[in-house]
Amino acid sequence: MKEQLVELITLISSGCLGAEEIQQIAEEAAAAYADPQAFLAANPDINYDDSFPIPLGEWVVVGSLPEIVLFQADNYADLFAEIVASFDKSVSFVLKPKQLQKTEPLTALNRIQVQLSALYPEKGGYVLVNFSEPLDDALQAVLVYREDLERVMALCVEVGIPAAPAYESLQRASQE
Repeated sequence: MKEQLVELITLISSGCLGAEEIQQIAEEAAAAYADPQAFLAANPDINYDDSFPIPLGEWVVVGSLPEIVLFQADNYADLFAEIVASFDKSVSFVLKPKQLQKTEPLTALNRIQVQLSALYPEKGGYVLVNFSEPLDDALQAVLVYREDLERVMALCVEVGIPAAPAYESLQRASQE
């Protein structure tokens, strides 16, 4: 499982995390998945209990990702503001978070996805992917290069972390 976690974290971090940090997160998460009780006993400072809706290993992955990799917010304007802030100032965004404040969720998410698709065309742009189960915020997502999307989805299935392209998920939900 550690190898899959290393690959998954590498792909969702898009170069924002070093190899050593990725290895450490993957090792801790793999240990937490393998034996949650032993992991908790060895790490008494961890604030996790059975009331959490996700497995301990998944919680370790999510909790270890920095805010420039895992974006959390209660609305799309705030989520997009976090995404914009995670990029270097040299990256130009046409869309501004303020423009999303009074739009319907599906419209806001479409605008975000169109903007993200325009970045890094050599990698097919970015796809906003819902990642894991949000614990404290309504929205929780990562950015994935479009060329890596299929592999990221497969890895998420392999390690048991729920993930789905955000726009397509909301589009399907709104049609039901």
